[in-house]
Amino acid sequence: MHQIVIGTAGHIDHGKTALVEALTGTNTDSLQQEKSRGITIDLGFAYLNDRITIVDVPGHQKFIRNMVAGASTIHLGLLVIAADDGIMPQTLEHLHILDSLSISNGIIVLTKIDIVDKEWIDLVRLDINELKEGSILSNSRIMEVDSLTGKGIPDLKKAIISLADSVKLESNSEFFRMYIDRVFNKKGYGSVVTGTVKSGSVSKGDKVEILPEKLIATVRGIQTHGGEVSNVKFGDRAALNLSKIDNNILVRGSSLSEPEKIFINNTIVINIKMSKNT
Repeated sequence: MHQIVIGTAGHIDHGKTALVEALTGTNTDSLQQEKSRGITIDLGFAYLNDRITIVDVPGHQKFIRNMVAGASTIHLGLLVIAADDGIMPQTLEHLHILDSLSISNGIIVLTKIDIVDKEWIDLVRLDINELKEGSILSNSRIMEVDSLTGKGIPDLKKAIISLADSVKLESNSEFFRMYIDRVFNKKGYGSVVTGTVKSGSVSKGDKVEILPEKLIATVRGIQTHGGEVSNVKFGDRAALNLSKIDNNILVRGSSLSEPEKIFINNTIVINIKMSKNT
């Protein structure tokens, strides 16, 4: 079965990171600045099981580019809304982003239910039902959780796994391509990049082209879900150790491809969709 990537979405301080930790046991806020400020700044990654990755994204509007980088390759979305705040500006913005990415489906998670009464939750649910109308999440369930006590977490986990099992992934290309969403240097290994394989497959020892720089590198090693593997395929989360490449050249948003299959141009096509919630 294919690996599935799930991305959080939602306003700052609505409990996305706490929810991911409750689901997986992993606190994805690894940067010192994130710990000291109490907000998510960069992308975080955790594993729900051996085939489901959760990408935790920033909720603050200043880090919207990081959010888009994390959401750009997800298959399912978790739109997180705090019960005490209800729908907020980045709730709308992030839902629009999920819409534009045409993800398969998702779940709306109502967090912090322990600090409000049932009548208030019912009112927030009415707002959410109106919000999701006509969106990619129009048929999505609304599930209530308290990440600190664990209330509702087992049911949410089961729902996520069931939804992931229903996803049918289809690739429109047989050639390898992967967008880079993280770059780091590992002692003794050199440059490592991570991303979700958008099409095709790649194996240890293969040559890949870094775009738009048009540089060729060799894949020295591959990991997925924390374990060494010989190859990865369409839909998989992957960490690739690349040979003889300067980390300053590798940046988030660059692409890895089978050599000489993709050509660089300076023209793009943009589709604009107006929303009543804008």
